[in-house]
Amino acid sequence: MMTERAEFDAIRPYEAGEMKQAFEELLADRQFNLVMKGFAPWLPKVVRNGLLRLAFAGIKTPLDFQKRFMKPVVNYIIRKHTDGCVFDDRQLVESNHTSQLSPLSSHLDARFTFVSNHRDIVLDSAFLDVKLVEAGYPTTVEIGIGDNLLIYPWIKRLVRMNKAFTVRRGLSLRETLAASQLMSRYIHYAVTQKKENIWIAQREGRAKDSSDHTQDAVLKMLAMGGDLKELNIVPLTISYEYDPCDYLKAQEFQQKRDNPAFKKSKQDDLDNMKTGIFGYKGRVTYRPAVPINTWIDTLSGLPKTEWFKALAELMDREIHRGYELYPCNYIALDELNGNQANAAHYTEADVKRFNQYLAGQMAKINLPNKDEAFLRERMLTMYANPVRNLMAAQ
Repeated sequence: MMTERAEFDAIRPYEAGEMKQAFEELLADRQFNLVMKGFAPWLPKVVRNGLLRLAFAGIKTPLDFQKRFMKPVVNYIIRKHTDGCVFDDRQLVESNHTSQLSPLSSHLDARFTFVSNHRDIVLDSAFLDVKLVEAGYPTTVEIGIGDNLLIYPWIKRLVRMNKAFTVRRGLSLRETLAASQLMSRYIHYAVTQKKENIWIAQREGRAKDSSDHTQDAVLKMLAMGGDLKELNIVPLTISYEYDPCDYLKAQEFQQKRDNPAFKKSKQDDLDNMKTGIFGYKGRVTYRPAVPINTWIDTLSGLPKTEWFKALAELMDREIHRGYELYPCNYIALDELNGNQANAAHYTEADVKRFNQYLAGQMAKINLPNKDEAFLRERMLTMYANPVRNLMAAQ
């Protein structure tokens, strides 16, 4: 089947007419069946697949698939592995020295490109999808996912059914430029022609120390395909009370310190994905800022060489102002600073709980030359940096 824009066929999500065939190919995949067997080992394959086909009946679009299959799974993860996930789209709009709350959802006819900080490879966009549906938004988000994570054909099929487009990694400079131009054109096409929302991380990969900063290159990529204004970019802040991958990040910090040539394996990526999904996250908050179209014209007088840097800094300010801070964030900052300057934000019970949590995470780190002082400092820094960034933004 040829799409309206065939140039995007190599990277785009599946379209409505392709969903049934993609589903059948998924059921025929040996590795996918092994994964499904792990969830219900007592069911024969023919029964398992028959039940999946029955559940798939009536699904015509990726949005249908998300609502039927993915929404219940994500809501289960929220119930089981968080203490609640809140989508707070009441934006503080400032005008003439007055402030008022204006919900982003009041513009339901608009489409948005959410550019957010990055906490979890899988769940950042999945939680957002569920919250958008619950808030009454007409559609979810298409997401960019690196092809380094699509290590099996069934994973690629599944994410394309789930409104993902492919971000190509590990290319030469020339190939990277061509791939970025294609992806940018696709994002503009998706927002303006397909009337889809987009989610994309503010940088390639997660900030290992949780100090979130927008890469100029991401904004430059978005601008390659057309005017940034038509993307209706919304800075989005994701706040986790506890990061289930904190110990893996700390472990990687030591591995790179001890061996500068250290690189994660594909299995490490899978372990991070699994830990991020099924690990305990505490409270989770999503908070969008006002679309940048409301203030982007204030940068119009800047030289082109400075424009993207200034835009990135202003987006960082908006993302940092959106942090939801928890007691553990303030405790971590005070321990690093050797004082109790933020003691009003936590209790002795909070300190005890956080220390027990850190001890449990530290125990999961398996290194032959485990540097506990260094690892603890790295984890504390991850929790302290959102406080530092919010204070600076204010």
